[in-house]
Amino acid sequence: MYLSFYGLAEKPFSITPDPRYLFLSGRHTEALAHLVYGIDEAGGFIQLTGEVGTGKTTVIRSLLARAPQNAEIALILNPRMEEAEFMLTLCEELGIGVPDDALGSVKELSDILNRYLLRAHAEGRRVVLVVDEAQNLTPELLEQVRMLTNLETESQKLLQIILIGQPELREVLSRYELRQVAQRITGRYHLQPLTRSETFAYVKHRLRVAGATADLFTNGALRALYRVSGGVPRLINIIADRALLGGYTEDRHQVTAAMVRKAAAEVFDRRVMPAWVPWVTAAVTLMVVAAGVAIWQLRGASLVPASAEPAAATAPEPEPEAPPAPAAAPEPRTLADVLVDPRAATDGDAAFAQLFALWNGQYLAGGEDPCTQALRQGLECLVSKGTMEDLQRFDRPALLDLVQANGATHRVVLASLGNDGADLLLGDLRERVDVMQLVAAWSGDFILLWRPPELDTRSLSLGMRGSTVRALRDRLSQLAGRPGGARNDSYDADLEREVREFQQQRGLDVDGIAGVKTQVALDAALRTPGTPLLQSSGS
Repeated sequence: MYLSFYGLAEKPFSITPDPRYLFLSGRHTEALAHLVYGIDEAGGFIQLTGEVGTGKTTVIRSLLARAPQNAEIALILNPRMEEAEFMLTLCEELGIGVPDDALGSVKELSDILNRYLLRAHAEGRRVVLVVDEAQNLTPELLEQVRMLTNLETESQKLLQIILIGQPELREVLSRYELRQVAQRITGRYHLQPLTRSETFAYVKHRLRVAGATADLFTNGALRALYRVSGGVPRLINIIADRALLGGYTEDRHQVTAAMVRKAAAEVFDRRVMPAWVPWVTAAVTLMVVAAGVAIWQLRGASLVPASAEPAAATAPEPEPEAPPAPAAAPEPRTLADVLVDPRAATDGDAAFAQLFALWNGQYLAGGEDPCTQALRQGLECLVSKGTMEDLQRFDRPALLDLVQANGATHRVVLASLGNDGADLLLGDLRERVDVMQLVAAWSGDFILLWRPPELDTRSLSLGMRGSTVRALRDRLSQLAGRPGGARNDSYDADLEREVREFQQQRGLDVDGIAGVKTQVALDAALRTPGTPLLQSSGS
C-alpha cells in the first residue's frame, strides 16, 4: 500500500523470514559462533535460549547456511510428540529408511539410528540434531534425548545435540529429575535483545535492502522505536511497519517519534507516553513535596511561644572564631550518571576492544565474531550467566550487560572488583562505582576471556585420554604443590576425585567433569603471571 509513496521496492519489515534481510548483531554473531563451535565438539548438549522474537530463528537459519560441509543437520521444529514419534522424525530428517515393523519401537529406531551414526562417523561426517522450541520437551522426551548422547565410539560421541528455546527451557533443565541432562550441557548462551545502536543499524539495513534511498525514520523516531520495542526484532518489525503505514495515511514522507508511539499504542492496545513524561512527573512530584515541607517548617516556626525568646537584651560575648571546616569530599557518581556520561562508550565494539586490550590483544570491529578473534590470539571465551560470586571465582575481567530502569542497555567491562567498589571501563573512561548499584543493573550475562594451556577446551570426563587430560592433571598437581611431570594421560578415578574436591572447594557444581567453568576456575586459582585479574591478591 505504501511502497511507491516511500520509493520502496518491497515491504522492509515483513515478519516472514527472508535471507536477504538477515542482520546479525554482535550478540547473534556470538550465538552463531557458539553453535558452529558446538558442531565440531565431540558430543554433549549446546543450549541457546532467548525471549520470544529475539532472533533465535535467525540464528538457526544462519547455522544451516554456514554449517561445515562435513556436518549433517537434522532440524526438529516442533518437539511436542511421543518418544517413538520423535525418533521416527529424527530418522526422517536424516533420510534414514525405516521398515514398517520398527515404526512404534523406540529400541528398534535407536538401533537403526546408531548404525547410521556409525557409518557417518566412519565417513568423517558429523551428525547434529537441532531441536527448536525445546522448552516444550516433556521430561520423558528429554530423557530420551539424553539417551541419544550415549551413542558413541570408544573416543567420541556420535551425535551432537543443540537445544534452542525460550527462557523457560532453563527452568525445565533445572529440575532435580533432569540433572543428568543438565550435567551434559557443555555450552550455554542466552540471546539478548538488540542494543540501541544495533536497533538503529537493523532498521537502516532493512530499509536499504527494500530499496530506500533516504532516511525514512528520524533519529527521534529510531530512539522511540528502540524504547517501545525493547530491541526485540519482531516487535521492531511490527511497530515500524505500522508507523510507515501511519506516515502514508498522514502524507508524511518521514516517520517521527510521535508516529512511532502512535503505532506502538495500536500494537500494544495501550497509550504509549514520550520518554520525558515520567521524568517531568517525578520532578513535579518532588517540587510539590519540597513546597509542602517548606510550608510545614514555616508554620512550625511561627508557633514558637514568646517565652522561648531570650530574656536579656544584651548581646552575648562573641565566641572565638573556629577554624574553617575542611571541604567535604565530593560524592562518588552513581552508576546511572556514569552510563549517561557523553564520554562513556557502552556499545559492544567498544567493550570488546577494552576487554581484548587487557589481554594485550587486538579486537577488529566489523571483522570476525569476537570469540573467533580471541581464538586466533590464543584466548578462549566463556559466555555464561551468573553472579558476582561466579566472577570472583573466575577472577578475570568480564564484559557485562547492564540494563537501566528506562530499558536502555549498555555493555561495559568490569576491570576490577573489591569490597569498596568496582572499576568499569567504558571506552576511554574508567569509573569506580558502587557494587550494589552494579548488581542491580546487571542482567547476569557475562563474557570473559582466558588463556587455556591448550586450545582444546572441551569437557573432560572419566575414561577420556590425551594431552588435555595430562595438562589438567599437571595443573591440579601444581595447585596442590605436588611435583609434576607425570605422563599419565588417562582421566581415571583418582583424577575424577581430585576434580570433585576442587569443584567443592571452589563452589562449583560437583560432578567430577572438568567442563569449561571448572577449567577457568582452575586457571584462576593458579594466578598465572601476566594474566589480568579481577581481584588483587589482597581482595
